[in-house]
Amino acid sequence: MTDAVEDGTASPALLCATSTSGRFCETSTTPSRTAAARPATLRTILVADDLEAALAGAVTALSEHSAQAAYAALRGRIPWLGPSFFTKFLYFAGKTVPPANDPEPLVLDRVLARRMRSLASQVGRETGHDPDGSIARRVWRDQDWSPHRYQVYLSFLHAAAHQAASTDGWPSDASLDLLEYALFNTAWMYASPSGHLPA
Repeated sequence: MTDAVEDGTASPALLCATSTSGRFCETSTTPSRTAAARPATLRTILVADDLEAALAGAVTALSEHSAQAAYAALRGRIPWLGPSFFTKFLYFAGKTVPPANDPEPLVLDRVLARRMRSLASQVGRETGHDPDGSIARRVWRDQDWSPHRYQVYLSFLHAAAHQAASTDGWPSDASLDLLEYALFNTAWMYASPSGHLPA
């Protein structure tokens, strides 16, 4: 797939299908309407009239501007193709078409937003700026994040990865997506500045 993208033989729609199909085609031991609808939803996305143009425009925005600009170019363009899925497309596109500015694109979905909400809530309680977590809940809602929020997420993960790489507990040459993967797959434990974990 990477070779096809680099030499121009893979269409953006093919990259989109490849990057999102795993999530749409997941199987579950407990059938649900949502699981049953996933293949139909993917078909709906892939036959959208302006899918090719929207994805190509996002790749152009990425190569000429930034991941935030590419995110903005896709937000709300294709029915059923929300940030949880189009950031997967941006992630894979960014592996072959690096952004002109700012950090490389990463996946942002509901799980990662909830991890960010948990972390922001803890910091807000400790600092007294958000004692009840209401700001964190609003800022890190479950869907439809703004391009600005996506940029904040990318900036945070880049800074966190840089900070982690300066410690003995994290590989100094680890790729940024390793931190994203850890955040997605691990219960997030935040240590306060005093070194104590939250109760």
